[in-house]
Amino acid sequence: MPYPQLDRFAVKMQPLAARENKKFIERDHVAPHTQPGTLPAAAVELIGEVVARVRTARKAERPVMLVFGAHAIKNGLGPVFLKLIRDGWVTHLATNGAGIIHDWEFSFQGKSCENVEAMVRAGRFGNWEETGFFINLALNVGAYEGKGYGESVGAMIQREGLDIPSDGRLVSEITRNASRDPGRAAVAADLLTVIRRFHLAEGWLPIAHPWKQFSVQAGALAAGVPLTGHPMIGHDIIYNHPMNHGASLGRVAERDFLTFAESVSRLEGGVYISVGSAVMSPMIFEKSLSMAQNLALQQGRHIDNHFLLICDLAASSWDWSRGEPPEDNPSYYLRYNKSFSRMGGTMRYLQADNRDFLLTLTHMLDTGTT
Repeated sequence: MPYPQLDRFAVKMQPLAARENKKFIERDHVAPHTQPGTLPAAAVELIGEVVARVRTARKAERPVMLVFGAHAIKNGLGPVFLKLIRDGWVTHLATNGAGIIHDWEFSFQGKSCENVEAMVRAGRFGNWEETGFFINLALNVGAYEGKGYGESVGAMIQREGLDIPSDGRLVSEITRNASRDPGRAAVAADLLTVIRRFHLAEGWLPIAHPWKQFSVQAGALAAGVPLTGHPMIGHDIIYNHPMNHGASLGRVAERDFLTFAESVSRLEGGVYISVGSAVMSPMIFEKSLSMAQNLALQQGRHIDNHFLLICDLAASSWDWSRGEPPEDNPSYYLRYNKSFSRMGGTMRYLQADNRDFLLTLTHMLDTGTT
């Protein structure tokens, strides 16, 4: 007998407008010309090395991947990311599920970031109707349309709505493909389940995003630059809402993981920058690089000439160019550094605030400073 499950339909959702927010995008966004805080000379020198690597990589048409945690979006750095991709310096962006959500909430209502402690105590944390409904619906529709995680949400923001197929169209697609293409039939069946469960009308569903100019997802989509989303089941508030459908979410997340891995497969001579992501970034990178090395070795190649810059707030006294430290050294337990130190190429670690690092990087790329 299966174990009992919590009934998400019984959870009381509240309108997003009823939530108090700590961040307001018009007030808190960081313009690319903003002056960063003063960094130590050694940090500036290291960023200069990153700039030189990025310039060399782009001149050789190699990837520059920028992977970041949700705090970069919460800190209002969307306009800085947008400048980096529009100027051609960054060829791939990636974030976690929370980064996707904050970017969407800023685009939809111009504000984000609730008081987690108070809201959990009140049984209200994450139980917000619009966030759960619209993001999950975008992922459900995106899975049917063959999109990835970040692309699905980015398209909803950019187009300010979603196209809901008819019940009849989906039934016909399921019947037609059940034998010859069961995977396609399953995708249609998943969306049909959602449409019937929530009594969704067919046709265009308008969803206004008045602050979409700040959206990294929408901007990346418009620029033709992948922004891949890498969620973990149960980590994000969209799992609280009954619109959440694991099969659809798995499809879009799988697509984005493989898109990410494809960029990694071309990383010879390229640059990988990880900002404030202690878990997601190193975990997906090491699996992607393993697959990429497997394919490269089959072709008589090996990926060795890649540059990794890891930026976070935690202090590390270890010289990571020496490999990983012994287990009695506290730096051994900086898991993300340890993981990246095992990935070959050249790795550097920078202790810095994400705003100061990204602004300094952007300014130095603009001025040609190294």
